[in-house]
Amino acid sequence: MTDAPHPEYTLRPATPADTDGARRLMLDTFYEEFGYGYVPEWHRDVIDIAGTYLDDPRHLLLVAVHNGEVVATTGVRSAGPAHPPHPRWLAERYPHGTTAQIVRVYVKAEHRRHGLARTLVRIASDFAATTPGYDRIYLHTNARAEGAEAFWRSMAKEVFDARTTGEHGPGVDTVHFEIPMPHNATLVWAQEGLVAPGDSRPEHRADQGKIPAT
Repeated sequence: MTDAPHPEYTLRPATPADTDGARRLMLDTFYEEFGYGYVPEWHRDVIDIAGTYLDDPRHLLLVAVHNGEVVATTGVRSAGPAHPPHPRWLAERYPHGTTAQIVRVYVKAEHRRHGLARTLVRIASDFAATTPGYDRIYLHTNARAEGAEAFWRSMAKEVFDARTTGEHGPGVDTVHFEIPMPHNATLVWAQEGLVAPGDSRPEHRADQGKIPAT
């Protein structure tokens, strides 16, 4: 935690102009932090960001932008865990269509500890709560990623610890979580100025002092 002034960030839905920067951040995360690189069966959305997130009204990609650069991302997709590799009971509990899956929660290393991930996930959860058809918010994480497990345990409830199953193969320790569906999403968005007039999607500037240090 630091007492230094926060850099100025803009948090908003991604636009076509953001796709290259978002893709670069995602791929850098796969290669430099996760160590396994791009895996086609896991990362199709990264290649087609526009088709996955921008063209579907029930999907969302949020970005944090600093000095014109995408430095953080968070996505929402209408998808549950697939069986296989995940257990059948888990896929049945979180079916496609009614499950909002939180994905691609990545922050560039030098921009961490400013509350970006936490704020993006909260906005994404509000989006799920106010989008017709979603009744649960699901995610899974690789517990080997530094700080990932502690972060998600502070925001979500563990559903299944799959580390002993090796469901994603060597080098991946998967833990599945559910985030409680917000019941006051519209009020939160209105109070914090996250909704632009006539727009159901959020835009927020961190320089207004509403992103806490973490």
